[in-house]
Amino acid sequence: MKKITLALSLVLFTIAGAFAQIEKPVTWSYAAKKVSKTEAVLYLKATIDDRWHIYSQNVKDGGPVKTTFTFSPSKDFSLVGKTVEPKAITKYEDTFKMNVSYFEKSVIFQQKIKLNKATAAVKGKVEFMVCNDRQCLPPEEIEFSIPVK
Repeated sequence: MKKITLALSLVLFTIAGAFAQIEKPVTWSYAAKKVSKTEAVLYLKATIDDRWHIYSQNVKDGGPVKTTFTFSPSKDFSLVGKTVEPKAITKYEDTFKMNVSYFEKSVIFQQKIKLNKATAAVKGKVEFMVCNDRQCLPPEEIEFSIPVK
């Protein structure tokens, strides 16, 4: 009897697990555009599902995890300045007891680079946190590789 109960429990948990969805409310896409023989602009776009938002790079300590870009060092290129972002929505969030800046629907971050070769592959990672009005998902880290031709 214990074996039947155990087997039935395992089957039920397996079926329930199959129907549980892992939420992925943000998808990232990347592009690069040469602006001269020695300069390019990287475009890092977050497409965000309805009712979700990701946070700005400029969130103060004590709040949510801010969006952070880390570029792997390379002899093929060098960063020019910081990663820029458009104007964010800023509102008081009760969860964090502070004003926070965030983006809804989509946002394109831009990073200028100086090329040391005709082509390069810019690698790195983005860390971000996504929330809606009910919950925040754990911070996520995504690796990227952007070809510059």
